[in-house]
Amino acid sequence: MEHSDYKPRIIDKKVEEYLKAFGAVCIEGPKWCGKTWTSSYHCRSEIYIGDPNNNFQNRKLAELSPDLVLEGETPRLIDEWQEVPAIWDAVRYRVDQRTEKGQFILTGSATPNHKGILHSGAGRIAKLRMRPMSLFESGDSSGLVSLECICKGEMKPVMTGDVDLRRLIRYIIRGGWPGSLMLDIEQAALLPAEYLKAVIDDDVFRMDGIRRDTRKMMQLLRSLARNESTTATNRVLVRDIKDVDDEDVDSNTVSAYLDIFKRLFITDNIPAFSIWVRSSVRIKQSEKRHLADPSLACALLNVTASGLINDLETLGFLFESLCERDLRIYAESFGASLYHYQNYNNQEIDAVIELSDGRWCAFEIKLGANQIDAAADNLLKIKHQMENDPKGQPPSVCCVLCGMSNAAYIRPDGVFVIPVTALKN
Repeated sequence: MEHSDYKPRIIDKKVEEYLKAFGAVCIEGPKWCGKTWTSSYHCRSEIYIGDPNNNFQNRKLAELSPDLVLEGETPRLIDEWQEVPAIWDAVRYRVDQRTEKGQFILTGSATPNHKGILHSGAGRIAKLRMRPMSLFESGDSSGLVSLECICKGEMKPVMTGDVDLRRLIRYIIRGGWPGSLMLDIEQAALLPAEYLKAVIDDDVFRMDGIRRDTRKMMQLLRSLARNESTTATNRVLVRDIKDVDDEDVDSNTVSAYLDIFKRLFITDNIPAFSIWVRSSVRIKQSEKRHLADPSLACALLNVTASGLINDLETLGFLFESLCERDLRIYAESFGASLYHYQNYNNQEIDAVIELSDGRWCAFEIKLGANQIDAAADNLLKIKHQMENDPKGQPPSVCCVLCGMSNAAYIRPDGVFVIPVTALKN
């Protein structure tokens, strides 16, 4: 590939780091998020298993002898390796034989069943999760404020400029797909819709050769979109499908379909934060529901820019999804992890970033600047309760991530206020 127009990704640094430490790196994530382009940028030779040329010659070659497709200058890219799962073991074996670092880069947009894969690849093949572009990667965030610095309690106040609501809505509907960045919003909205069709009509069957009820799968996806950025249980999803689509789906089917969506990287749920094992505060353990990109929820709900302006509640959930997608990308770049917090007193923190040293930071996400005061008050209330709990561990930083603030600053009460359009890793 010609890389002169390559748009740098935050994961680039991790790829280089992992190639120096492991024999192979597997980059996983949803289709069209840029895995192949990024992997090609870091490799010296490549083979595309899904290439349809000559009647899928590459796939047939890999099926005939997986070892043959490994020949080439290293690092060698093997794109969509899951099309021929035996490639995994061939890579693991070749890595053991050569005992060299940075031999292969694998990309995968689905996690295959373990059938046919003999070894985990532990210690030889490292996995990295890639997501659609963050606002900083797409050039829609100025990057004036670093999340890593915020988590260290460091930030220099700065004016970031006014943000128009329609601009935020565009980012949500367009999503972080590299192929949509230069398109008008009407054209960009077509990509996530076609993405979902392609995954449900083709990729689901190709995973294991089993035909499933694609209509019910789409109904479940629409339910996930309606419950975006919530902790809705499987039971709620079943009831939602019944109430809205007037369709019966049993809980076992829902669980099986959710597992498929996870393996295809369509969903990207956020786990609950549970550091207070010995605390008197009981923590709920429900995951927060997220699709891989807020644009997928928009496509499933058939929302438009004008429709979101007239439905601020839905817009708020989708904006939260956008922010948490970016927070996760930024946090993982410096070894931190993203969670959410919810206890049995109905107290919530939208996002929690846990650092490698055990410290954690609390984030509330609000679309409008008029919501900042209430968000800060909520963070401080929970923080003070934890300070008064002998076994509690309060957050080291409290921050409100805002959509329409025109400045990044620290309030007199110590709470950070950051516009998402000024944030970077």
